[in-house]
Amino acid sequence: MRSTKADALLEALPYFQQFRGRTVVIKYGGAAMENPDLVESVLRDVVFLEAVGINPVVVHGGGKAITAAMRKENLTAQFVHGLRVTDAASITIIDRVLNEVIGPSLATKLVELGGKAQVLSGKSVLTAEKAAPHVDGAGTKIDLGFVGDITQVNITQVQQMIDAEIVPVISPLALGVDGQAYNINADIAAAKIAQALKAHKIIYLSDVNGVRRDPRDENSLISTLTPAQIEHLKEEGVIDGGMIPKVDSALEALASGVAKGHFLDGKQPHALLLELFTDAGIGTEIAASHK
Repeated sequence: MRSTKADALLEALPYFQQFRGRTVVIKYGGAAMENPDLVESVLRDVVFLEAVGINPVVVHGGGKAITAAMRKENLTAQFVHGLRVTDAASITIIDRVLNEVIGPSLATKLVELGGKAQVLSGKSVLTAEKAAPHVDGAGTKIDLGFVGDITQVNITQVQQMIDAEIVPVISPLALGVDGQAYNINADIAAAKIAQALKAHKIIYLSDVNGVRRDPRDENSLISTLTPAQIEHLKEEGVIDGGMIPKVDSALEALASGVAKGHFLDGKQPHALLLELFTDAGIGTEIAASHK
């Protein structure tokens, strides 16, 4: 009788073969970044992916750490439609926290776990222009400050790292043609980078286990969705709030050639391995209509 360990490896084998040499962009954020044990679990999975010949690219958030750093400077975080209103003082803090604290800590842990990793500021990858003001329900225009819309992606350094079997750890910042740093939604940054790399998959690690029929009920998980079904769920109000930019960015990536998108609960230990290398999977998978 085969052992369960051997069965697990045999179940994973065809996925190793299918994904070997492919690029997978992982957007890492949410509560899973606050717990050291969960951070180690996620990053151990990333090292595992690289060890079996997959090319992981990590695009990280850092919202809670940024808010905490702003609080120390007596600054209050303000959000409009999920986007952080970013003034001059805030963008300085965001840049410092992302590129001097969070990114290096993730890269250091990846190396400690036996991988190779390098921090890469989004400012050297993404070009942006100032985002247009948001209009609230009363018709009032709200200036988001130094929040940007991505206009160009330069993947040269990212691809060089991939070719050298180094995991890029990228912050969601961009540089404007005016030399100004711009804050970028990390979901959108990850999707744009996935498109430019022609990645096979984009995976969103967040605080929920995927797209749910009832957002309050984790047992109402929808395991697979098509773009058409997503539009229907948005019309019904099933997909709303903070899930909308994630889903929209995933759909844009799929429309540009990325084969699949996945939404996983980053708080579940080894979520990446369970989704990618088991028959059942654990989150919500979105497949492009043409794949």
